[in-house]
Amino acid sequence: MEHQDGSFKSALTERQGIGQPSVVNPAINTYTNHFNNRALLSLDVYVDGILAGNTTILSKAITLVESVLPAHQELAQQIIEKCLLYSGNSLRVGITGVPGAGKSTFIEALGTHLVRQGNKLAVLAIDPSSERSKGSILGDKTRMEELSGESNAFIRPSPSAGSLGGVARKTRETIVLCEAAGFNYIFIETVGVGQSETTVCGMVDFFLLLQLANTGDELQGIKRGIMEMADAIAINKAEGDNKPKAILAQAQFKNALHLFPPTESGWIPPVDICSAYTKEGIDAIWQTILEYEKYTKAKGYFMHKRQIQAQGILAETIDAQLKQHFYNQRGIQEKLEKAKLDVADSKVSPYTLAQSLLDEYFAKNY
Repeated sequence: MEHQDGSFKSALTERQGIGQPSVVNPAINTYTNHFNNRALLSLDVYVDGILAGNTTILSKAITLVESVLPAHQELAQQIIEKCLLYSGNSLRVGITGVPGAGKSTFIEALGTHLVRQGNKLAVLAIDPSSERSKGSILGDKTRMEELSGESNAFIRPSPSAGSLGGVARKTRETIVLCEAAGFNYIFIETVGVGQSETTVCGMVDFFLLLQLANTGDELQGIKRGIMEMADAIAINKAEGDNKPKAILAQAQFKNALHLFPPTESGWIPPVDICSAYTKEGIDAIWQTILEYEKYTKAKGYFMHKRQIQAQGILAETIDAQLKQHFYNQRGIQEKLEKAKLDVADSKVSPYTLAQSLLDEYFAKNY
């Protein structure tokens, strides 16, 4: 608009913008400069951040643990060594069950119950990886919407990356980092494909098996191996018309457990019914877990089991390193490809070729 003095003034007026709110988590300020670039942080920044309970730093450290890059692995092992002194103070719970048993819903119901009592919970959800692309959906954090909104909960979906039974091979190291970050309860959710249970059982204190009651003959779903590993069984989705079926399934599972030999700890696995949807029976199952912890600690079995697990990790690590060293030997890949062709053409026994390659490997290295 033109004024009489010849000046112009726009009809549009500029207003002062709204100031940015203060940071919700003051601990973030310490690490803001580090987050602005993608370079690796220093060892002390990782360790101090984890011990301070900074979940962003914790997530970055877990990413290093899961990485296959040598530089990342070297730094990850240094972080783990520093955090090891601050680990071991949590209760580790493995939760398994067939797909559709409601594992994620159950974990959210139980986890929300725990964090609202003032506990800190870390959920390590193992997502199946595609055998073709090695990719994962990583959807557990989306499914656990209520739990993920709790400040004392940390949910980390990790790809199984084709490891045995769908269990991420770095889950044990992740447990150490989460314990150092102050989480007093660790939940590990398995893929539930029937092969991962043994691996998960070897890294947790309590192993819970979720079952369903509306799948026909419940006894058909009982597999002796997983039943013997379970410290408790929970019949989930026991609501509405399913509740009478759940009660019947409960009796069937109890009768089946009587056929098994006594457990090493002397603990008798109970069978409960619950509904993760209505939250009915969730607290009772948690009391069962706490009773198991008290019982096994009183008998000295709790620490004995952890010692056996640590020895198993030592053996597994040696096996993995030997395998990696074998395949990284110069010339092995070429000879292995030729051996595959000979085996495919039925020229030589695969056992003979395998022994020949191993003999050559040991001759060079020992």
